[in-house]
Amino acid sequence: VTPDGKHVLTASNDRTARVWRLDDGTHVHTLKGHRDWVTSVCVTPDGKHVVTGSLDRTVRLWRLDDGAHVRSVQEGSGQVLSVCVTPDGKHVVVGSADKTARVQLLH
Repeated sequence: VTPDGKHVLTASNDRTARVWRLDDGTHVHTLKGHRDWVTSVCVTPDGKHVVTGSLDRTVRLWRLDDGAHVRSVQEGSGQVLSVCVTPDGKHVVVGSADKTARVQLLH
């Protein structure tokens, strides 16, 4: 759920993440670009960006307002199972199937 409580995000096995309006469930954006299941999604504390992680071993950064892809980060050898943005919005913590956790700069 976004910090302002207006949107909710979902991750999917169809290689996408989706943004929905929380008040009425209307679909807002589909975030496309991963090559495998999207396993995790997190909104930045300022509510401006979305971070997704996938079994394709990548982490992607998106703009929440228009769903545009900002950049991709090729992760390590493991499939990405979880992503979480730090409270200051500067880093993303990435948990992978290779039993590692990495901290990366977000922007």
